[in-house]
Amino acid sequence: MDIAINGLIILVALLHGYFLWFEMFAWTTKGRKVFKKFPPELFEPTKPMAANQGLYNGFLAAGLLWTFLISDSVWKANVSLFFLGCVAIAGIYGALTVERKIFVIQALPALIAILLILIR
Repeated sequence: MDIAINGLIILVALLHGYFLWFEMFAWTTKGRKVFKKFPPELFEPTKPMAANQGLYNGFLAAGLLWTFLISDSVWKANVSLFFLGCVAIAGIYGALTVERKIFVIQALPALIAILLILIR
């Protein structure tokens, strides 16, 4: 079970590391290919906003990776649950307000990890 939990935490952290890169450094290039419904003329003006979102995603990734440095199992579980909960809430909100597939990409892996931690 620990292998599955750690694997999911790493997956979620890597996804958020990718989101950091994407939103901070590739918003005006790759963003146009990913968000086809977003008006092309708005990518440049929204670049600072996307970079800010990317920074928050980086904090989530850092928090999840931090859990691998915690030796106390209760403390590690609590910190993991906090950051995974933040990711799940953000993913659910994104699915409700932006695009449904955000739930599968962002929230679902975090929710599965949360469930595994709670039933362990």
